[in-house]
Amino acid sequence: MKKTVAIISYNMETVRIYYEQIKSLFSESINIIKYCIGDEELKKGIYADIVLLPSYDALMKVEGCIDNRSQILFANRTVSKSGLDKILDISKGTEVMLLDESIEMAKKMISTLYQIGVKHMDVVPFNPDESENIRDKAIIMLGQSKYTPDPSNRIINVGSSILDISTIMDIAIKLRLEDVLNRQNIKKTYKEIVTANFGLSGILGKTNKFESQVDILLQVIDDGVIAINSDGLIFSYNESAKRILGFRSEEVINRDGIKLFSEIPFEYALRKRKSIKERLIKINAYDVVVSVDPITHSGKLYGAVAIIRKFNEAERKQHKLRAQLIGKGHRAKYSFDDIIGDSEAIKKCKDIAKRMSKSNSSILITGESGTGKELFAQAIHNGSRRKNYQFVAVNCGALPESLLESELFGYEEGAFTGARKGGKPGLFELAHQGTLFLDEIGEMPINLQMRLLRVLQEREVMRIGGDRLIHVDIRLIAATNRNLKEMVKEGKFREDLYYRLNVLPLKTPPLRARVQDILPLIDQIKKEFNSNFQLSENAKQVLLDHNWRGNVRELSNYVEYLVNLHIKEVDVDDLPIDLEVSLDEQILDNEEKRLIERFLESIGKHERKYIFVLEELEKSFLDNERIGRRSIYQRARENGIFISEQEARKILINLEKFLMVEIFKGRSGTVITEYGRRVLKYLKMG
Repeated sequence: MKKTVAIISYNMETVRIYYEQIKSLFSESINIIKYCIGDEELKKGIYADIVLLPSYDALMKVEGCIDNRSQILFANRTVSKSGLDKILDISKGTEVMLLDESIEMAKKMISTLYQIGVKHMDVVPFNPDESENIRDKAIIMLGQSKYTPDPSNRIINVGSSILDISTIMDIAIKLRLEDVLNRQNIKKTYKEIVTANFGLSGILGKTNKFESQVDILLQVIDDGVIAINSDGLIFSYNESAKRILGFRSEEVINRDGIKLFSEIPFEYALRKRKSIKERLIKINAYDVVVSVDPITHSGKLYGAVAIIRKFNEAERKQHKLRAQLIGKGHRAKYSFDDIIGDSEAIKKCKDIAKRMSKSNSSILITGESGTGKELFAQAIHNGSRRKNYQFVAVNCGALPESLLESELFGYEEGAFTGARKGGKPGLFELAHQGTLFLDEIGEMPINLQMRLLRVLQEREVMRIGGDRLIHVDIRLIAATNRNLKEMVKEGKFREDLYYRLNVLPLKTPPLRARVQDILPLIDQIKKEFNSNFQLSENAKQVLLDHNWRGNVRELSNYVEYLVNLHIKEVDVDDLPIDLEVSLDEQILDNEEKRLIERFLESIGKHERKYIFVLEELEKSFLDNERIGRRSIYQRARENGIFISEQEARKILINLEKFLMVEIFKGRSGTVITEYGRRVLKYLKMG
């Protein structure tokens, strides 16, 4: 329930001044009643917690009207700084009279003026009953007055008197509203008041300075701060608390914090005088981490303070600290835009990878060495919800077992000889909320595979030599160029781990399966080396015909070789020696040759027609087009080869049966496979 203050004075203008001053400081915390001595309303009785009076004489006039339970408070008054400046401008030695609401109040104000340094003139109280003796005198007038001065008088109106800071503090303490002294508006008002209480002024100045520093600290910290006094009333509430909880300061200050924020364990902290650390609660549908500490001094309880932050902010800070502890910047540099190519093989692989990036399941990327498995892993990370967190990559085949274990899981101080003082967090911890990329997973020792499986199942990791489990939230992407299924059969890779990793399988295509991407890739690599050499048509054909067993990595090495030749046009003779030799390399292995023999038996005397169809399909492939049986029929007629549309259909079906082409549904046409291109080359050589 709000407290009530009754203001009584001799004229309503003074009452209004005091009212505005008190109202601006205490805002909605109190009710204020205004009275003027002589009002009929006074006879009805004054019922207030505090009755503020200007003097003892005023008390005698209204004493019978005041309720016995009311506290009497006599106002200590002063003048404003602007009023004091007018007084100080009066010439030295001038005889001055001071006109106030009563003789008693005038005497008290003169004492105040002397105390604040007005010593350059004689000031005496002005008595309106003796006005015939004050001709040609200077009169200091406080606000409005019923007295009409003589025209010979010099009037210095210094404005109405105002309440001294000591009276303001008396009101706050009597009403138990001390927290108002921490608020900005009293500091502003204090600057406008010329106080005669220098001891209080000095103390309050130091207090205000300290509180200003505390206020600045409270506003710049990221955590929300809510402080209550021993009665549970909120007296401090910073900007971060406002941002987290949504309430404005004026909505919470002086309200019961225990009831308003019942989810925060204020009551427990006050009752038990014990701290509550890092408790997860829900306020306004948000998960909030809160810690509450009681405020005590010399055994006395003064209140409690709560430190709050949103749960996701707590996680983000923890993540940053983990990254700083490791001291490395593990970031994913590449996105799907960095994966060059318009071939069907690479577009299909990118499309699958983009859809996988939206998931949180483990991914197993397989493919030959040099096909860009880590490039895909980074692109998946940057396309996922985890993109703002760490991408941590480790090559399982590059480290010995003991070192790989300590890197992955971390260790505590003294865990083994040479362990760093203070221990070290592992890469699982660093990848928290991000992605952990385990390259060459097939090289991981069988002993570590079990520990990895446990982390994936439990999402918890224990450091070497540690005794506590650390929660980790990671997305795992593994990669290998080995056949893990065969390794499982041979007992070299755990079957349960294989299935845990292979939730989302992704196979990167070899470069020989995306021949039409070779020239665009060469152009891109040339840009990276800031080179502009040109390839002759013969050189282009040699590069397109090469088997590229080393894939894009091999292609990059060849381009770098050509860059260092420093020639403008590269011909076949300028290509690396092993590239030229590759033209005579075996095109098909023995198993593929046996398949070709069965194919030739099935087509009989129609080999020429099949070669023609394969040639047309290869031309379309290099032009990034698809053709159907009708286009093949028309091209055959143009070249003098008789192939009906129905026969073209049978040829395509038979080629698909022997894995040489891929037929798409509807009118999407047919595409030659990489195996089909090698068969074509083999048949033409024969």
